[in-house]
Amino acid sequence: MCRLSRLAAVRRRALIVAASALLLAGCSGGKTVSPKPQTVEGKLPTTPQVKGDPAAGKQVFETAGCKSCHTLKDAGATGNVGPNLDQAKPPLDLVIDRVTNGKGVMPSFSSQLSEKQIADVAAYVVQATSG
Repeated sequence: MCRLSRLAAVRRRALIVAASALLLAGCSGGKTVSPKPQTVEGKLPTTPQVKGDPAAGKQVFETAGCKSCHTLKDAGATGNVGPNLDQAKPPLDLVIDRVTNGKGVMPSFSSQLSEKQIADVAAYVVQATSG
C-alpha cells in the first residue's frame, strides 16, 4: 500500500509540474503579436468645401492688404513684395494654401479671414489671372 501511495504522489507531482509548465508556456513563452499599422493611400483634399465667389474675392483682395504686396492688374495692384500674380498665374490649391498658411514673407491669413473669404479671394485670383 505504501508503494501505491508513493506512486500516486509522484504521479500527482508530475501532473502538477506538467500543468504548470503548460500554463507558463502559454503566458510567457509564446510569440508577441502586435497589430500592423494601416497604410492610407491617396491625398487629402486641399481645396475647401466652400466654393469661392470671385466677385466677393475681389473685395477681400482689395481690403485684406493683398494689394500692398502683390501685382494684379485686375485689382489695380502694383505691390512688389510678393509674387506678381499676373505672371505667376497660381492654381486654386496654391492660392488657398498660401493665404491660409502663408510662406516666406507671406503671413497666414487664417486668423483674419474666414474659410469662405479665403475661398473667395482664391477664386478671384484664379479668375483674374486665368491660373
